Amino acid sequence: MTVRAVPTGIGHYLPDRVVPNSEFEDTLETSDEWIRSRSGIERRHFAAQGETTSQMAVKAAEKALAMAGLKPDDIDAVIVATSTPDLTFPSVGTMVQQGLGMTRGFAYDVQAVCAGFIYALANANGMILSGQAERVLVIGAETFSRIMDWEDRATCVLFGDGAGALVLEARTGSGHSDDRGILSVDLNSDGQYRDMLYVDGGVSSTGTSGKLRMQGNALFRQAVEKLASTANKALEKAALGHGDVDWIVPHQANIRIIQGTAKKLDVSMDKVIVTVQDHGNTSAASIPLAMSVGVSDGRIKPGDLLVAEAIGGGLAWGAVVLRW
Repeated sequence: MTVRAVPTGIGHYLPDRVVPNSEFEDTLETSDEWIRSRSGIERRHFAAQGETTSQMAVKAAEKALAMAGLKPDDIDAVIVATSTPDLTFPSVGTMVQQGLGMTRGFAYDVQAVCAGFIYALANANGMILSGQAERVLVIGAETFSRIMDWEDRATCVLFGDGAGALVLEARTGSGHSDDRGILSVDLNSDGQYRDMLYVDGGVSSTGTSGKLRMQGNALFRQAVEKLASTANKALEKAALGHGDVDWIVPHQANIRIIQGTAKKLDVSMDKVIVTVQDHGNTSAASIPLAMSVGVSDGRIKPGDLLVAEAIGGGLAWGAVVLRW
């Protein structure tokens, strides 16, 4: 028998404020048509003044725990993927602990930008397989609206805020690919591409939070190739092929990247969960948000095989194969 990290609950949270593309037309040389045609984005959510990453993470976590039928103190570990923490320290993870009223376990953050949730899933999976934890709450949460340059029309229209949370529990499986839970993980990074997506400030360099900078065209070319490659590697590790996939749950950065990756994987767009039109790019929150939407609207069903893949600043990229 084999231990697997099995999803038992999922939930998401989006701020109340919805920002349509038309809202940018008053301050930028842009239009709804321009934004849609280049990104697929129609609207996004922005956090309210005073609303923080940890607060959104707590709200998503509460929904995931409710679906799993668990209380906060049933959780052994909290892992938060974020690039926009409330404070330099302590971690958002410990703030989530406090916000949920947890009195046991441990918590920390993972920072791999848009690939953060994949890296966090890998961490959680390793802990469960090693016996370090039995139940892990994995969260992606971001307030990217706080690091936007509102004069840069190429970037500020792309990002949004939100949070998604997933509960993973140790369950016994047969050791075969028909088991529920995480079946394989593939992680990668290459620092030579760091200038393609970065924030131009930090504690030890400028003492400021900085603003997001991106080389969009260069990043697009890297993204499609690397996302298809990591998804293929993860499927190979699980001894599975494209025909076994029920759903691709990609990082929601840009519809063109999503479509290009699906084409390279020879997977129909009918099998891709797409939420970029409603959420924009929510960085580490985008995969759990999309996964939660897919579960809540009935598309993702128990037993379905999912491939989640993402790429972010670093560059860092990776994929997870899991059976719901």
